[in-house]
Amino acid sequence: MTAYLLRRTGQAIVVVIGVMVLTFALIHLAPGSAARATLGTKATAERIAVFNAANGLNRPLAAQFATFVKQAAEGNFGTSYSLHEPVSTLIAQRLPRDAVLLGLSTLLALLVALPMGVYQAVRRGRAGDHMLTVLSFVLYSMPDFFFGLLLVALFSVQLHLLPSQAPQAQSVGGVLADPKALVLPVVTLALVSLASFSRYMRSSAIGVLAQDHVLVARAKGLPEHLVLRRHVLRNALLPVITVLGLAAPAIVTGAVIAESVFNYPGMGLLFYQAATSKDYPILLASTLVVGVATVLGSLLADIAYTLLDPRIRYDRG
Repeated sequence: MTAYLLRRTGQAIVVVIGVMVLTFALIHLAPGSAARATLGTKATAERIAVFNAANGLNRPLAAQFATFVKQAAEGNFGTSYSLHEPVSTLIAQRLPRDAVLLGLSTLLALLVALPMGVYQAVRRGRAGDHMLTVLSFVLYSMPDFFFGLLLVALFSVQLHLLPSQAPQAQSVGGVLADPKALVLPVVTLALVSLASFSRYMRSSAIGVLAQDHVLVARAKGLPEHLVLRRHVLRNALLPVITVLGLAAPAIVTGAVIAESVFNYPGMGLLFYQAATSKDYPILLASTLVVGVATVLGSLLADIAYTLLDPRIRYDRG
């Protein structure tokens, strides 16, 4: 396991560097300029030149990238063009709030998707399975922002049960102190993940149900709920863990949409505002954070594999 972790750590470093290079190139090759987006369309050539010189944008791209890598290694991502605050401070303020939103939504999605997938596997081909399959495909095919707008229209505008805006508190405690305002953004993100998690769980559980140890357990007269909990659920979780580890980019992308719809003060809203204003330091730092989270998610998924199934030993590969 140690050798595997060392090998994966080396691969992770290469992936993160690749993400940095690709992101830096795409951001700077996009049409438009950060100076024009920040200063406005009526800014003079002199003001634009001063802005570019002050932020190092008049230097060659290779030199700009070298500076970005050096600063990132030191935990310094520069200063936001539009907010005029250190980007590292902005991210540190928003990451805990994102952890609350993403953690609650992912937990809710798993709590619904896992029993839903097992239920479909046990009743494969029956009416309940078909109905939930249709529901999964509908949820999977709809765009993220549509969920949010639909929930706002129903629960905020029509029924007046829940606020349309997410909690605006600056601390995690303040966010949790307003649970009603958290409901719609959490449910929106949970719906984004629910369909894929349940489909993987269903497919995995169908395969486990056909294995010999499950058939033997049933032949011995073990109650069905114990068969499902002890012999089916644990083994069927393996593919779901892989999906969960690799789902970080999709979940974060959904957070960008959900936070924009509900005005949630997290990384997603910060990234959206930076994209519209071409705030390069925020865009680069946010993408790097997501890239690191994705790599760590994949690594943690592999480690969880070995904990759930002792037969897997990566050192042998």
